[in-house]
Order: sequence, then C-alpha cells, then structure tokens
Amino acid sequence: MGENAMHGSALPLFTQVAYLVAAGLFILSLKWLSAPTTARRGVIAGEVGMVLAIVGTLLLPQIKAFHWIILTMLIGSAIGIPIALLMPMTAVPQRTALSHSFGGLAVGAVGTAKYYLWLSQEPERLSYFTMGVLSFEVLLGFLTFTGSLMAFGKLQELIPTRPIVYKGQNVINLGLLAVAIGAGVWLTLDPSKSALFPLLIALSLLFGVLLIIPIGGADMPTVISLLNSYAGLSAAAMGFVLDNKLLIIAGALDGSSGFILSIIMCRAMNRSFTNVLFGAFGQVSAKALEAGEKRSVRSAMPEEAAQILETAQSVVIVPGYGMAVAQAQHKVRELYDALTRRGVDVKFAIHPVAGRMPGHMNVLLAEADIPYDRLYEMEDINSELAQTDVALIIGANDVTNPAARHDKSSPIYGMPIIDVDRARTVMVIKRSLGAGFAGIDNELYFMDKTLMLFGDAKAYVSEMVKELTSGGH
Repeated sequence: MGENAMHGSALPLFTQVAYLVAAGLFILSLKWLSAPTTARRGVIAGEVGMVLAIVGTLLLPQIKAFHWIILTMLIGSAIGIPIALLMPMTAVPQRTALSHSFGGLAVGAVGTAKYYLWLSQEPERLSYFTMGVLSFEVLLGFLTFTGSLMAFGKLQELIPTRPIVYKGQNVINLGLLAVAIGAGVWLTLDPSKSALFPLLIALSLLFGVLLIIPIGGADMPTVISLLNSYAGLSAAAMGFVLDNKLLIIAGALDGSSGFILSIIMCRAMNRSFTNVLFGAFGQVSAKALEAGEKRSVRSAMPEEAAQILETAQSVVIVPGYGMAVAQAQHKVRELYDALTRRGVDVKFAIHPVAGRMPGHMNVLLAEADIPYDRLYEMEDINSELAQTDVALIIGANDVTNPAARHDKSSPIYGMPIIDVDRARTVMVIKRSLGAGFAGIDNELYFMDKTLMLFGDAKAYVSEMVKELTSGGH
C-alpha cells in the first residue's frame, strides 16, 4: 500500500503535496511535543499529518482493493477506540507498549507479504539492497512486536516485573540474534532460499521475548522509548522496501527521537544501554528487604501531616509511580488548591524516569489540570530544595534515595536524584517500607527529618485535604 514512482506512474499532484505537508507536520509535531505548553498542538499536528498521509496514499493509482482497506480500518478502529476511551490515564505506559507492538506486527506482516509476493511473481524485484532492507524490516518489526507485548505484560503485572534471569542468558540472546542476522544475510545474497524466511521470523519473535524478560521495572521508561525507536526504524526500512519517501521520513523521525529519548533516560539514571539491556537491574535481595524491616522510622497520621503543610511557606511535591497506581492525581490537585488558597507556594518536582514511561508524571498531572508553570524538572528544582519547608513524596522511591550520591556499593550510585533530603522536613506517602525497583532500602525513610505517611496515596491525600478544608486548621 505505498509502492509508487519506481514501479508505476508518477505520484499524483495531491499525493505529492499531501506527503510534503505531512512531513512538515510530523517534524513540527515532534518539536511541539517536547514542551507541555505546546503538547496539544503537537498532537493535533501529528494527527492532521497522518490523515493527509493516508488520504494521499489512497489516491495512488495502484491502490484498487478499497474494500479490504476499509475492512481493516474498521477492525483497527473497533480495537483502537475502546482502548483510547476506556483505558485510564494511569495505564498510558501499557497502551503505549501495545501501540508499539501493533506497529511492529504491521511492519513485519507487510515485509513477509512482500517477500512471498515478489518471490513468486517478480523475483527480479528482490535485489541485494531490497532484500537486505526487507530482512532488517522483518527482524526489527517482529522483535518489536513480541518485545512490546512483554513490556505490556510487565507494566500490567501479568508477568513478574522483576528481571527474569538465568545462567548464560546474554550469550544465548546474542547467539539467537547472530543466527537471525545470519539468516537475513543469506537471504540477501540468495532470496530464493525461502526456507530461511520462517526461521528469520521465528528467531525475531523469540529474541523480542528474551530481550525484555531480564529487564526490571525500573528500566521501563528506557525500554518504552527504545521500543519506540525500534518501531520507527522498522517503519523506515519498510519505506525503502515500498519506495515510499514519507514512510522513510516518518520512520526516521520516530526512530531517531526514540533513540535520543533513550539516551536521555539512561543519562537520568547514569547508566549505559548495555547495562539497561543486559544488567538485570531491579532484582530484590532478601537481605536488603530484611534489613529495611529492622530499622525504625518516624510516622505520622493525616492530621499531623496536614498541620505541618498548612504552617509551611513552601512545599515541593514529588510524584512517583505510587501516585499513578493509586490514581491519586486528582486528589493531589485538591491538595494543591487547598494549600495555595492558604498562601503556600507549591511546586512539583518531576524526575525524568519517574513512573513507567517518559513523561508519565507530566501526563497524570496534566490530566488533573495542574498548572504547567508549577512543574519543575529535576535540574531546576534541586537548587531550591535547601530553602524548602516541606518536601512531600507521593509514591516515589529510587529517584529520591540519597544513597545514589555517596554509596558506591549501591546499584543506583551515580544516578541523579531529586534532593528532597535537603528540605527542612520530608514526608513520604507509601504503603510500606518495601524496596523500590532497584531492590534496596531508601535511606531517606530513616532520617530524623522524615515522616512516613503509611497508606494508600489517594486515601491519605484525601484525608489531608479534609483536614485542611474542614476549618479546624
């Protein structure tokens, strides 16, 4: 559904214009999506660009089987619309993983169809270049499909979120990848070896599963952006196969932006790609958990926490995955309103890898209509925390652990954190003292200035709001 000028008539004028405008809109969409204030504009630009791309493609003279296209569009809409409308904002990471999975499957299926079609009808089309790109497309598309499904399973907790590891895992994974690449190279040199194509597909599907299972939940933001990159690169490869320049542009934009985002995520954790993919980060040691249970902490009830907040002049709220799980973002907005009405300066500190995907906290806070100018990146807020009266952490763990700054034996050593321990008072809403994804205790919880607020984030924040608005304080 995208072959054109190289094997048919020139592109119709409307298609050329539509593709040109769509390419510009895709670039602007990425630019606008990089800032919360212009994100809505970026979404609209991307949607308009995609509509133009689809309409322009449907007007190609070689597109004739419209009944199949309409049928598949109806099926896709029947799946996509309920997912968009029924899935809560807290499940955006899972929905994103599913989107990458569907995209990878589409790319792999198109590549498979083209190979067998051309092999039987136009074998001369399978040149070295075309077959090489097609093999790359199928490999990357199918591993993105199964890899994204595994990411979805971990995010949805259908499978263990902890790394699943076994002896010799990396050797086996890289060996499977090497065999898959070897099959692709052999097919490139001799496309008639059709028996190798199912092997390429099977190894790609298997490698996608084995690539994700040793990755822990703490690395999910990086994994999501990396899978986005894979999906984009496979789409760009499909563009070369179909000789569709817009598909090449869109895929390259998607692939490069996902790769850059992955680099940003790794820097935010002070970790390398190889460590993310092969380090099995996130395993919990029983020793660490037992040690955490033996240490004492100070705790407080909602009434006491509300009193501390109302007497503060400045409060920094640090949201984390616990806020997302409890779906507490709207209650947090009520807390923000109650405090600002009392003249308290409230800001939100956002860590790049908080939550389960890049920008997860921004999405949740935007859903609750928290003003954009109240959201501060880690680099911008850290300098203010020493002058902050209260730091309120809601479900964040590893991204606030002071051990990252000084404990060289810690698995998170060197990871940039939000310096909440430098605030005058620290309050942490958490269900228990259980370790985070890194599998270690958070030193912050045992400091003299820290109060642990044990309970469900939504219920606890709601109780604090009641205290602040009841008139008793």
